[in-house]
Amino acid sequence: MPIPLITKGITEGLSSIPHIYTVLKFAPWLLLIVALKYYFGGARNGSERLMHSKVVMVTGGTSGIGASVVYELASRGAQVILLTQQSQSDIFLIDYIEDLRKSTGNQLIYAEQVDLSSLHSIRTFATKWIDNVPPRRLDMLVFCATTASPNSSKRKVTVDGIDEEWQVNYLANFHLLSILSPALRVQPPHRDVRIIMTTCSSYIAAPKLDFSQLDSHTIPPNKPTANSRTTTKQSRKPASTPRPKPKPNRTRNPQTPKSLFALSKLSLMIFANSFQKHLNAFKRPDGQPPSTRVILVDPGYSRTPGTRRWLTCGSLWGLLLYLLTWPLWWLVLKSPPQGAQSILYAAMEARFGRGEGGWMIKECREVDFARTEITDDGVGKQLWELSERQIEAMEKEGAVKRALAKKEKEEEEQMGRSSKAASGSKSASSGGVKEQTAGSRRSRRGNGNKS
Repeated sequence: MPIPLITKGITEGLSSIPHIYTVLKFAPWLLLIVALKYYFGGARNGSERLMHSKVVMVTGGTSGIGASVVYELASRGAQVILLTQQSQSDIFLIDYIEDLRKSTGNQLIYAEQVDLSSLHSIRTFATKWIDNVPPRRLDMLVFCATTASPNSSKRKVTVDGIDEEWQVNYLANFHLLSILSPALRVQPPHRDVRIIMTTCSSYIAAPKLDFSQLDSHTIPPNKPTANSRTTTKQSRKPASTPRPKPKPNRTRNPQTPKSLFALSKLSLMIFANSFQKHLNAFKRPDGQPPSTRVILVDPGYSRTPGTRRWLTCGSLWGLLLYLLTWPLWWLVLKSPPQGAQSILYAAMEARFGRGEGGWMIKECREVDFARTEITDDGVGKQLWELSERQIEAMEKEGAVKRALAKKEKEEEEQMGRSSKAASGSKSASSGGVKEQTAGSRRSRRGNGNKS
């Protein structure tokens, strides 16, 4: 149809084509929108890699950019292990995996429960993984899980008593890789193992790391709240009364900087550089070079659930404003598949399978770090030691809490069994001697003997 219209316009003039001037009036604006959309969509991954038989762990793989990465890797035949907060019996997770298997034609998609907001959950999974003999195959780890608090005045604290942004964005990754380090170092030298960590451009504006204040900023003090006072009063009651579990503290140290999200991303990048040097320093028994390489990726700003929650400030009014301005966000923000392109480039580009690692990828090309602390060995060592101290202290405290909770549960069960046994013995004693009724055979026989 366009060819006859163009021919008619050439032979008979533009006025012979209906509504041609209206189309010409809006065509430049339409072309401008298409050009802007293509520009803000970012670069496209042009690399390919055979992913069959590759074992890939992914955090944050059920939504946003992580879901797009999982779909692309599974479509290429990779065995994907989703590290999720939900248990394997969760209905949503079961349906999600089944849909993935059908859409990708790949049945090798599984889930493991690893709650990044719980250090105990991370250690339970990681120790179970490395205890396997011989060591399990592991070709890639993709860390896509991240969280950003929409309200700087109402921050969340994890079950370990650590700021949620700091633990999920940085400390959980540090804890998981520290335990999995032996499994990564013993991978065969011919195997191309890649650790891909996602960061954000906000790390450029992050404040300088102050190790004297970092503990107080990331671990809020346990201030006495109404819940804790109630729990203290109830703990003085007899052990037979059930004790409700205290709710997690949602308060936060007012001295905590508002840019803790950016600080967590900067810390993650410093740790990535230190962890790569840690892997390179390991002397393999066969004398071969290390086979594991760390790659940092900035996927850019995308229309993910986390970004939407941050833009709306977690409120209904913010959501309404977001819906009214949605065409603007659709134009300037990437879609999740577009945001996944740099991650896929880091996972598939052949040249990242050689060398010493420690690269930074943005828009499907290698870029330099914008902060000098990332490559500073002294800063990396201090951060590593501080992270180990935090994890050790929080895990000890968590172990004590779990032991006390287990003891209380056993006491409650024992009290319940004893009370049940007491009530059973009481009913047995009361029913052991039967009363003689007037019409019973025994009473008639007794009355006959008396007569």
